[in-house]
Amino acid sequence: MKRSRIVDLLKSEGSGFDVLVKGWVRTKRVSKGLCFVEINDGSCLKNIQAVADESMPKYSIFANLTTGTSVAIMGRLIDSPAKGQKFELQTKDVEIYGKADAGEFPLQKKGHSFEFLREIAHLRPRTNTFGAVFRVRNALAFAIHKFFQERGFLYIHTPIITGNDCEGAGQMFRVTTLDAKSANDSQNASDFSEDFFGKKTALTVSGQLEGELVATALGNIYTFGPTFRAENSNTTRHLSEFWMIEPEMAFATLEDNIAIAEEFLKYIFKYCLENCKEDMEFFDQRIQKGVIANLEGIIKSEFTAITYTEAVDILVKSGEKFEFPVKWGIDMQSEHERYLTEKKFKKPVIVIDFPKEIKAFYMKVNADNKTVRAMDVLVPGIGEIIGGSEREDNYDVLKSRMVELGLNPDEYWWYLDTRKFGSVPHAGFGLGFERTIQFITGMQNIRDVIPFPRTPKSAEF
Repeated sequence: MKRSRIVDLLKSEGSGFDVLVKGWVRTKRVSKGLCFVEINDGSCLKNIQAVADESMPKYSIFANLTTGTSVAIMGRLIDSPAKGQKFELQTKDVEIYGKADAGEFPLQKKGHSFEFLREIAHLRPRTNTFGAVFRVRNALAFAIHKFFQERGFLYIHTPIITGNDCEGAGQMFRVTTLDAKSANDSQNASDFSEDFFGKKTALTVSGQLEGELVATALGNIYTFGPTFRAENSNTTRHLSEFWMIEPEMAFATLEDNIAIAEEFLKYIFKYCLENCKEDMEFFDQRIQKGVIANLEGIIKSEFTAITYTEAVDILVKSGEKFEFPVKWGIDMQSEHERYLTEKKFKKPVIVIDFPKEIKAFYMKVNADNKTVRAMDVLVPGIGEIIGGSEREDNYDVLKSRMVELGLNPDEYWWYLDTRKFGSVPHAGFGLGFERTIQFITGMQNIRDVIPFPRTPKSAEF
C-alpha cells in the first residue's frame, strides 16, 4: 500500500478506507484496554491519532511504543468521536522502523527552551515550533522563485568562492589549500602564487557584482544562494552563513527598484499567509501575537518614500530619546527605523538618497555629489528588511568612488569593463532570507530559522 501523508488525510472529504501512515510517535496513552498513539510525519503541524484495542494482533507492540520511535501504521481512516480531531486511524497493523529509548530521547517533555534545542539541532525539527519554521522556510523559498519567474527574471548562480569583497568591509572567510603555517605567513602578503587559485580568495559576502555582469547581458536576473560573513557578532540577528536574494535589473532606475521591492514583499508575505495557514496561526498564538495582522497590514498598505534628509529631520524633531543620537551623516539604527515605521508613519517606509560616505562604492552618485541613489525598505517590527540602490553606471565616477574608499580598481577591472562596453542604467537590491523568516514567524533569534546555524565558535552539526 502506498504511504499517505497526514496533511492529505486530514483534508480528506470522506473516511472508511484503509491507509498507510509512516512517521514518529509523539505521545501514547493507554486506558481500559485501548491504546491511543499520536503520530506526526512532518507534513503538517497536526498529528493523527491511531487507536488499537487488545484484539489487534500486534497490540503488545503498539502499546509499548515510545516517544520518538519511527513506525508504519496501517489502518482504517474513520470519523473520530473525540473533540478537536476530524479523523483517526483504527489500527490493523504496526511496524517499528527505529526504536527511541524512553530514558535517553531528549524530547520527552514539552516546553524545552530554544537555547536547549539549539544544542540538539539534529532533533529539533521534530518539535512543533521547528517543524512549522522549516515548512514556512520552504514556502517562502518557493514564493521567491515563483515571483521572479512569473516576471521573466532568470535565476543565476554566482560564485561562492570569490576574489573580491563586494561590501569592502574585509570580514571574509579565506579559502586556501596552504597548510596552516603557510597560510598564516601569507595572510597579509601579496604573493598567493602557491595557493590553489593563485590569488587571495574567500567565501562570498554577496553575489551582487557578478549578478550585475549577467544582468547587463540578459536583462533581469536574480540570485538566491548562501553568503558568508566573518563578523564576530553574537547577536540575535547575525549568522556567519546565511542566504541572500539579490535581483538585478538592466535599464532600471531607483524608482523601478522601489516599485519591484514593494511588490515583491507583498507577494511573498501573502503567499506564506495563504499557504501556511496552520503554521502561521501557531506562530501568532504561541510565538508572537500579531504577526499575521502585521503582515496583512503591510500587504494592504502603500509604502511611503522619504529622503534620508527628511528622515533625519523627522527623528531630530520627534522629541524621542534615542540611544544613538541623530544627526545628518549617521547610519540609522534599528531604533530610528522602527520609530519611522511604528510611530510616525505606522506602515512601511522607504528611505532614499543616503550620504555617500556611509554607502558602498557601487551606488550611483546623485547630482549633489553628497548622496547616492540608495534605498532601505523599513517595515514595522524590525526596521530594515531590504537594502538596494541604482548602480553607478558611469565608468569615471565608479572608478573614482573605488579610489575614495581605498579599493584598487585594477582588482575590479572586469566590473569596470561593463561600464566601458555598452553601459546601461541598472538597479537591484538584497533581501536576507533568514531575517525575512524571522519577521514572518516572529521568531526572536535568527539561529532558530535556519536548520543548522553557523555562528562564532559554533559549527557542531
